[in-house]
Amino acid sequence: METLLEKSEIKINTVKSGFDRYLLNKIDFNERLICIKGARGCGKTTMLLQYAKNKGPKNGKTLYASLDDIYFFKNNLTTLIKEFRQQGGQLLILDEVHKYPTWSTEIKNAYDFYDDIKIIFTGSSALQLHKAEADLSRRAAQYTLWGLSFREFMEFSEGINLPIYSLDDILKKHETISKEISSKLKPLAYFYNYLATGYYPYFKEGKEAYHSKLLSTVNLIIEIDLPAIQNIDYSAGLKLKRLFYLLSTHCPYKPNVQRLSADISATRGTLLQYIDYLKDAHLINLLKTKMGALSYLTKPDKIFLNNTNLMYAMSESKPDIGTLRETFFYNQLNAIANINYTEKGDFLVNGKFIFEVGGENKNFNQIKDIKNSYLALDKIELGRKNKIPLWLFGLLY
Repeated sequence: METLLEKSEIKINTVKSGFDRYLLNKIDFNERLICIKGARGCGKTTMLLQYAKNKGPKNGKTLYASLDDIYFFKNNLTTLIKEFRQQGGQLLILDEVHKYPTWSTEIKNAYDFYDDIKIIFTGSSALQLHKAEADLSRRAAQYTLWGLSFREFMEFSEGINLPIYSLDDILKKHETISKEISSKLKPLAYFYNYLATGYYPYFKEGKEAYHSKLLSTVNLIIEIDLPAIQNIDYSAGLKLKRLFYLLSTHCPYKPNVQRLSADISATRGTLLQYIDYLKDAHLINLLKTKMGALSYLTKPDKIFLNNTNLMYAMSESKPDIGTLRETFFYNQLNAIANINYTEKGDFLVNGKFIFEVGGENKNFNQIKDIKNSYLALDKIELGRKNKIPLWLFGLLY
């Protein structure tokens, strides 16, 4: 365990501070068991190391350990927790738990037996606590860390601090909000950089290799994370990879289940299950009608890539601007609202608001006479009445 403690001290002491993710202010750190889920590369590890550095117990009472560490080839988690507690440990941060086969059972036992130690664990966004070997869903406080919002991107890359606005604020006060912001900066000067390279925090490591790193991340999610969580074999992983490629070349895509099933040599049920896996892994977003939207056996009405950065990484040329706009809108709203398919307009939000997304010349023809309908428009700094600048929806978290 001493080796793990040394590694932990190095990781905690060397993590960079100065930019806090939005989720840090939402987590109740008084809970004894906390689960942080999120896509690979979205910043879960950095966020928790920052918390450990700035607010965690000192003098060896905080331990960070990744469960794919070589230590766990010969030692089990239960012994680590017992020894750490005996040495006065108070906070245990466990990373990448889905890579350790019996993680849920051993964490459950620790939670049940020890009430004087706090455990925070992270895993893939596809992690489902109620389906794990030991059901932790009623024990753990669960949170999801999304990729950088447009607001966070401006703070992280440019040091521009903007407040978080609620959807209600944006719908009712967008004219005032956009005027105040635009009087101090030009939001569109940063918006298109965000669409291309701003969703995952590692853009700071360099933008030239960013998309190739993102493609490598996608491969790791499909080849390592999903098989570990869903217990699927190598051949299924190949089908998942082919499916993601097929979907990415057509998004937004109205799925032809029969054709897709034939393309990846899978039954209808298996195909829909695979689509759900990719959604849970935050690689795609599914747009469904409100009815039956929670069941993976309900065919989605439309499929989008999860974020605009994936569109750039998967495309051989510049992505379609209309699709970029819709993908951005869905991605940013998806973190704070319920999004569904609608026959009129592009998106139904929280079962109440209809949105049509487009360029500055878009009009209300497609959603005229519909109550609570709005246009989310690109290439405008200021809105008027029910015409709202698209970039403003990047300030929701």
